Amino acid sequence: MKFIFDLFPVIVFFVAYKTYDIYVATAVAIAATFVQIGWTWLRYRKVDKMLWMSLAVIGLLGGATLMLQDELFIMWKPTVLYWLFSTILLVSSVFFKKNLIQVLLEKQLVLPRNVWGKLNASWIIFFIFMGCINLHIAYGYSLDTWVNFKLFGSTGLMIIFVVAQVMMLGKYVKHPEEDKEIIAVPMDDCPVENAMAKESIEDPKKEKDN
Repeated sequence: MKFIFDLFPVIVFFVAYKTYDIYVATAVAIAATFVQIGWTWLRYRKVDKMLWMSLAVIGLLGGATLMLQDELFIMWKPTVLYWLFSTILLVSSVFFKKNLIQVLLEKQLVLPRNVWGKLNASWIIFFIFMGCINLHIAYGYSLDTWVNFKLFGSTGLMIIFVVAQVMMLGKYVKHPEEDKEIIAVPMDDCPVENAMAKESIEDPKKEKDN
């Protein structure tokens, strides 16, 4: 459900473009982003910084498209957003020694430090790649092709990238349910271990001699 919610502005942009044109679609996408932020605030009383950045970028470039009647501005929007994310990850890591991917995922994953570094670097490279391929489609193909790629191509590449990472990092995922089961097992259910523990408490000297 969250995945569909995150794609909401992209989906309505696609539908509006197919129904009307790029300018109506741009206006609808800007409105949809406002709706997305408003709903998030009403439900959680906070809005993720990525949503604010998305609103700022689509407001600026989408507004330029509407005012100047030039679709190239809105076509730059995904690239600007992707490169902004990659820059934030890179600057945080290099200059502030803070791995933002680790901050987001450390509650779900326990990784060696070098693996966290590789994970952060892979997202930086992926965002740079996505920004470049968006420009390639925008300048090398028709507007229809770019709109189709924006919904299906970009989303497909993101899913493939995330699934590949999940498969590689699956062994590091925490399983709290298993931990609870282990902690909940009483000593009386383990007679051998219980007897050994009692013997150690009652006769520590014997344990030492053994």
